[in-house]
Amino acid sequence: MSTWQDLVTASLIGTERAVVPPADTTGLLPAVDETGDPAAVLLDRAALLTAARRAGRRPGHAEPLPACEPDPRPMVSPAAVARLARILSREPSSLLIEWLSAVTARGLRLPPQFLPALLDRARRPREWLLPNLIAEAGGPRASWLAGLNPDWDFVLAATRTGDEAWRLGTAGQRRAYLTALRARDPSAARELIAGSWAAAGPQERGLFVNALADGLSLADEPLLEAALEDGTDWVGTMAAGVLATLPGSAFSRRMTGRAVRCVRIEHGARGTRLVITPPQVAGQTRLVLDVVARTLLRTWTDEFGLTAAQIVALPAGDWAPALFIGWSRAAVAQRDHDWMAALIHHVLTGRLSGRPAEIEALRELVRAADPALSAPDALPPLQPDAPPVIGSALNVLRFRYEMLKELDDDHSG
Repeated sequence: MSTWQDLVTASLIGTERAVVPPADTTGLLPAVDETGDPAAVLLDRAALLTAARRAGRRPGHAEPLPACEPDPRPMVSPAAVARLARILSREPSSLLIEWLSAVTARGLRLPPQFLPALLDRARRPREWLLPNLIAEAGGPRASWLAGLNPDWDFVLAATRTGDEAWRLGTAGQRRAYLTALRARDPSAARELIAGSWAAAGPQERGLFVNALADGLSLADEPLLEAALEDGTDWVGTMAAGVLATLPGSAFSRRMTGRAVRCVRIEHGARGTRLVITPPQVAGQTRLVLDVVARTLLRTWTDEFGLTAAQIVALPAGDWAPALFIGWSRAAVAQRDHDWMAALIHHVLTGRLSGRPAEIEALRELVRAADPALSAPDALPPLQPDAPPVIGSALNVLRFRYEMLKELDDDHSG
């Protein structure tokens, strides 16, 4: 008897060149064709077979599904389960990545009802950090589900290790391999990056620069200096940001020299303030911002003899927004939590214009700052007349604090 594909083939070849096959409707009486027109017969049989296909078929024998291995890890707390639901519905991926990383670090188990949604989320373009995180946090149940759905087979691929992970793995597996190699043997990681750079695309070259940021040393300087000239602007910008955090590098020395020529402290009749002397070129504000963002933060404390909080509180007139943005970017890149705390404290007690670039810098700060800053009484309250957008941005810090606290709550039940 024919199948649906036989009818499709006959229609493509043409009824004048092929015999119309009978419709396979097992269990039903054979169809009686009322016309001798082959084309009409083909359409009638296709309609009959369509109805039969939609009606279903007799149940066959199915093998039972393999059992899932037990997961001995304790379940996250009910509050953390509710938090995950909120993150999946409307929060950015950065919070999901932080939540999953914290779950894994604490040896906790994901709520199984969310695994399908998480596995589907990991398949999205540009979510290259999620597959390995979900595979690790999902444990045996994630692997079991992946065995039932080929769309989730990246979980099974996450078991690749060593050279196989680098040659055949996903972007997340390659990143994990390079990160582990960087921690174990920085020289070997540099050689791997240098040998792979020419054939890599922009996304992978960005991965290489990020990998060099961990355990950075002067031995990495030649690779990063070459990356400054990368054909993709944002890769060069990333390399500049990493070099700026490397004390003793030529790039860091250049930025320090420019910074101390641009920004100085003045003690006068109007009190102590910051005075900005920008280079006499076009785009002065952007140039000052970039120089500040790429200058080691200890330059300012050493140069002025003040703490981060004291420097940030100094008035700077119209240059205050550029300094805030530049210092914020530097604090995030250099992972300097003292400066992050000082800048966030300044937002709460001082003035922020609410310009989009300032708000985006604040968002970067609260995504990177220590969530403990949002513990009760750790920071002063926001000024009542502050723009609402500032309060909204600062809420992310509170969200992160509560998110991690929920994962630390008792989940023995």
